[in-house]
Amino acid sequence: MNGRSRMFAGRLVFLAVMALLAVSLAAASTPAPTPTLDEIVAGHVKARGGLKRLHALQTLRQTGTATAGADRRALVVREIKRPGRIRFEFTVQGVTAVAICDGEHGWRVNPLEGEMAPQALPDDVVLEAIEQADIEGPLVDWKTKGSRLELVGREALGGRDAYRLKLTLKSGAEQDLYLDAKTFLTICMDSTRTIKGWPVRIRTAFGDYRKTKGIAFPHQIETTASERPARLRIVVETVEVNPPLPDSLFELSAAARP
Repeated sequence: MNGRSRMFAGRLVFLAVMALLAVSLAAASTPAPTPTLDEIVAGHVKARGGLKRLHALQTLRQTGTATAGADRRALVVREIKRPGRIRFEFTVQGVTAVAICDGEHGWRVNPLEGEMAPQALPDDVVLEAIEQADIEGPLVDWKTKGSRLELVGREALGGRDAYRLKLTLKSGAEQDLYLDAKTFLTICMDSTRTIKGWPVRIRTAFGDYRKTKGIAFPHQIETTASERPARLRIVVETVEVNPPLPDSLFELSAAARP
């Protein structure tokens, strides 16, 4: 091969390398296509443990510790049973407050605030309790539940890419859900609640997912309110899947009804 031929061959190799490099750079800089709404929901259900396991979830008990500042600490227990029943216990220095909902009505007994007799929960609090009693999560069978769901887009959230979904429940309540673009697990949820007569934007962040009997549950939950410095942090210590929970846990006897 003469000098001109070697120069020509070398130039071809150089051009081939540059072309390959350009293709690689283009591929690296092109963001992955956003999946469809159905694909995102399917990814979320799979990440949680799959539809079969979630449908088999009939009861749930979670226990942990809630903190709201250096000197405000409580033991918390949340128990859920299909359909739509939920019980929440909050214990501070040996004194326990209880709130229950049977799927239609709710009551509370709160000695921490001097309420020794059962008090009926306001309608908006009952609706919120029913939302929380959705044992498998709001994205599972959302169409069957009468909800509406929209893919808003893909956003950066806390250093991670997330899919933002707008969920409108059958009750009319709205939630913005942010799902990790890699794991499809929920990073946080934004909603609006009425507190002392005023609408307040609430953000609930979820982290430290672990599996119990094949179902992923967050073990760190932090709630903040817009324009308020307080933070409520819950560390979940135990998760029990399908523990025996009698119906009486979620009912108020006729004699105790206000």
